[in-house]
Amino acid sequence: MRYFFEIAYNGKNYNGWQSQNNATGVQAVVEHAMSKLLQVEVKIVGSGRTDTGVHCEQQFFHTDIDQELNSDQLLLKLNSFLPRDIAIRSIRRVKETASARYDAVERTYRYEITRKKNPFLEGLAWHFFKETDVQTMNRAAALLLGEHDFECFSKVKTDVNHFLCEVKRAEWKEEGDRLIFYITANRFLRGMVRAVVGTLLDVGTGKISVRDFQAIIQSKDRKKAGANVPAQGLYLMKVKYPSNVFLK
Repeated sequence: MRYFFEIAYNGKNYNGWQSQNNATGVQAVVEHAMSKLLQVEVKIVGSGRTDTGVHCEQQFFHTDIDQELNSDQLLLKLNSFLPRDIAIRSIRRVKETASARYDAVERTYRYEITRKKNPFLEGLAWHFFKETDVQTMNRAAALLLGEHDFECFSKVKTDVNHFLCEVKRAEWKEEGDRLIFYITANRFLRGMVRAVVGTLLDVGTGKISVRDFQAIIQSKDRKKAGANVPAQGLYLMKVKYPSNVFLK
């Protein structure tokens, strides 16, 4: 029987999602807890990978479990096994062929910037002190909408077959002392969101123009785009699936 688990985590203490031989990933911590609890070896498949230090409000993973589960009891027990910075939000039966990774149709990220030094946001947002023209950044962000080749915002060494992504939302919002960028797409490339934010901040600070931003996209050259912003401001907010993936 296949199950989808909804998970949230603070990424500060982890080297991203994926299990690694020389570093602690969220995946390994969850697999260890589930294996100990169910007394069988458990392997999980996540809806995607987050990098070191990136936070997650909603991620999904799937696994196959032979025994009949009481989801409510397992949810309670599993959260007691897991460290405080990782939480399971829900457990749902899905089709036997369902994949947390390949059946996802939409993902949403946000990037949080605090414009004033705030000790309560340390590790949860990036302190960026320069003045920014938000209206101009949103003009540039609108150029991301639709399906484009985003190789210019991708890490150079990656195993993808193509760089096409369909962006459905890309906008900046001012919320008090915070500046927040929201982006939704059918898929994301490795390092894409942090590179997009870094390049848009170059627009907002006058380092490049909106026309330059468009030329960067068309260039497909990572060297022409801006620097990656730090990981601590990035959140995976939401992963969306077709409703027919879940069993009633």
